[in-house]
Amino acid sequence: MSDRPIFVVGCPRSGTTLLQLMLHAHPRLAIPPETRIVAHAYNRRHKYGDMRQAANRRKLAEWIADGSRTQFEDLGVDRDTYITRAMEGPGSLGSVVGLVYQMFAERFGKPRWGDKRPPYIRHLDEILAMFPDAQIIHLIRDGRDCVASLKEMPWFGEDVYHAAHRWAEAIDLGRRAARKFASDSYHELRYEDLTADPEHALTRLCAFIGEEYHPAMREPYRVADVVPERKTWHVNTRSEVTTDRSGTWAERLEPWEIGLCEAVLGERLLDQGYTLSGAPQPAREHLAAYRKVEARFRRRRWRKGITERIDRFREPGPVAALLTKGQRGLAGLPELPARRPEHHVAAR
Repeated sequence: MSDRPIFVVGCPRSGTTLLQLMLHAHPRLAIPPETRIVAHAYNRRHKYGDMRQAANRRKLAEWIADGSRTQFEDLGVDRDTYITRAMEGPGSLGSVVGLVYQMFAERFGKPRWGDKRPPYIRHLDEILAMFPDAQIIHLIRDGRDCVASLKEMPWFGEDVYHAAHRWAEAIDLGRRAARKFASDSYHELRYEDLTADPEHALTRLCAFIGEEYHPAMREPYRVADVVPERKTWHVNTRSEVTTDRSGTWAERLEPWEIGLCEAVLGERLLDQGYTLSGAPQPAREHLAAYRKVEARFRRRRWRKGITERIDRFREPGPVAALLTKGQRGLAGLPELPARRPEHHVAAR
């Protein structure tokens, strides 16, 4: 049976929490609430040095467990046990990071683990560097619904131009991933298909990840208690799957915002199977404001790409995880011995 890690990505407000819970409801899969560990740990790898040294593994594990933004406490994993196991475990960056999610899975007695964070669509190369056997699931929702929903989020803090760009960026990065990664490593799924016919969409998804479809996946609200209650914007995941939120952009966006979205996202929307409303073209100043945001993020991605290429020439130590059969096989190592089940791992 497969033990490949699973990562759910996409534009924020695409339904990734719903999909996370559907996967978590499967008896073999454990996908935790959203954390901020993977990309941050990768970006800080030079600070913590060679992970073949136990002292460095300890420093990184302490940062993960105690960091103000890692959201480690939401996972219900014991801090001290995690740090000890990180020091005793394989000497690579991905191993220290992946152990967090492995221990989350152990809480539920499940053999497979993963993570869900929409912005990781920007970090697929990093994810596959750390977890070379990872399987990426890109959930896609109508960009106009994403924009409408982002505008309402207390944590977003940006305008409609940034919201529209977030969706365009996710689609473009998904196109790149589809060309670059193997067919068994990257999979796209539409939110509208997932909510309209969950069993069909999930059966296809399970075929991709190498698992049998399980009916419990259709009732994600039964495992919604893994999502912290303070995240009130995920309240809809605590009820039955519905299509009621699809297409509500027509009432939630201003006419000029619809025109803007269809002007700058139209080709991508059509390519994903969505229909345009024929809204009037946006005013010149609205288009100019969007292009300004687009250009700023293009420059930022270019600078990040240059920095990352330089950093990869001076890696402080091994990056790839050595936790799963696939990861160890790629490194030419034998499987790790099976760990005895732990019946209780308490939150700090």
